[in-house]
Amino acid sequence: MPEGVLEIDRVSKRYGNVVALEDMAFAVRAGEMFGFVGSNGAGKTTTMRIALGVLAADSGEVRWNGTPLDLRTRRRIGYMPEERGLYPKMKAADQLAYLGELHGMSTRDARRGAERWTERLGLSERRNDEVQKLSLGNQQRVQLAAALIHEPDVLILDEPFSGLDPVAVDVMSQVLREMCDSGVPVVFSSHQLELVQRLCDRIGIVRRGRMVAAGTVDELRDSGTATLVVDAPEAPAGWAEGLPGVHVLGTESGRTTLELAEGTDDQAVLGAALATGPVHEFSRRRPELTELFRNVVTEESAA
Repeated sequence: MPEGVLEIDRVSKRYGNVVALEDMAFAVRAGEMFGFVGSNGAGKTTTMRIALGVLAADSGEVRWNGTPLDLRTRRRIGYMPEERGLYPKMKAADQLAYLGELHGMSTRDARRGAERWTERLGLSERRNDEVQKLSLGNQQRVQLAAALIHEPDVLILDEPFSGLDPVAVDVMSQVLREMCDSGVPVVFSSHQLELVQRLCDRIGIVRRGRMVAAGTVDELRDSGTATLVVDAPEAPAGWAEGLPGVHVLGTESGRTTLELAEGTDDQAVLGAALATGPVHEFSRRRPELTELFRNVVTEESAA
């Protein structure tokens, strides 16, 4: 597959009366890392399995460079499932070489690939150990190596950082960034939202099988509810109550945190604060990804 764009176009999937996906749509460009986040059961794994051809969509299409994916192009995808799909009694390097051959590599190239990736992922001393004798974190590294062994053109990873210690997280993060830098689109799901915010070029938030928000971290944070922190030490209690479009979240030691409705003039809030005396701080705080995600979950529970 040449360098290009992976498109999930209005993909839907039902199991009886249960809607797993409804018009799921997003695209991942060459060299882009896309974070796929949502509650358990939101549809992330189902989307990935449809992209791989493991599941069939009821409607919609998965395309690479504008062409529907077929068996040949899907062989060029590197996939890391959330559930480890390794043979427990097989040596790590032998398993990687075997999987490489299944992807069409020669025995020689597959062996070289296994040696390269075990070294790159810090498994050199454990490459001849049976997988079942490895720690969960090292099994996760082997699983990533299995997704990379055939030098894929697209990477799809389901919870790749699960169970990893901080050092292993750093190693895996660096490898994924290197893959992006080489032009490979990378899609991964994770519940570690701080990590998603730090690593990803764009993020999609999924709820009940639908993409409800997508964009860069800055775009998503700017789309959230505006929050102001005002430090007006001489302001009387409740000074901001009743201001149009303003909801007081709390006050502590003279610092008041306010939530502004869309379109509210923050300068009017500043004027009200100055009318009470000096203002030592007047700052707009953007929500972190964790807060945005929590809001989505809250909306889902209330629906």
